[in-house]
Amino acid sequence: MRADARRNYELLLAVAAEAVAEHGADASLEQIARTAGVGSGTVRRHFPTRHALLEAVFRERIDALCARAGELAGAPDPRAALIEFLIEITRAAATIRGLAEALNRGRTESVYCASDQLAEAGEPLVRRAAEAGVLAPDITFADLSTLVTGIALATENDPDPGTTATRLLSLAMTGFTVTPQEPTSETRPA
Repeated sequence: MRADARRNYELLLAVAAEAVAEHGADASLEQIARTAGVGSGTVRRHFPTRHALLEAVFRERIDALCARAGELAGAPDPRAALIEFLIEITRAAATIRGLAEALNRGRTESVYCASDQLAEAGEPLVRRAAEAGVLAPDITFADLSTLVTGIALATENDPDPGTTATRLLSLAMTGFTVTPQEPTSETRPA
């Protein structure tokens, strides 16, 4: 691909990702072209269909998340690494706004592969956390992925889906009940 064509492709992808985050899978291709400063023909050359553009946005998100998991795999604190990865997945999933559903209508191979890719990238983080004793040993990446998906679906139409999704994930990780403290000599009534 020529350098200028590559720049246009990357620019269109970045603009499309922002448009999808703001307007969902129905983001206007014409508006994406205008924002990127290119003609609609340029958009169509790179992405012949709306589905092709959405798939490219989705693929870029998945690739970035998998790369991030690889970076976090060597982090010194396995608990913090797993939590950071889950937060990033949750924020990404919540801000895609209908993208997964739109792609699922097309039933492309890449949609099915994305789940497998994320599992492959996330499993080492889950394993390290369990081995370090900071994650229950019976928790799997599939369990955590289901939790993240539920949170993303519940928050994708929220005015600030990333923030709300992160809060709900935090609530799920820490729990929402507290264990009462045993009375100590300082707190016992006299």
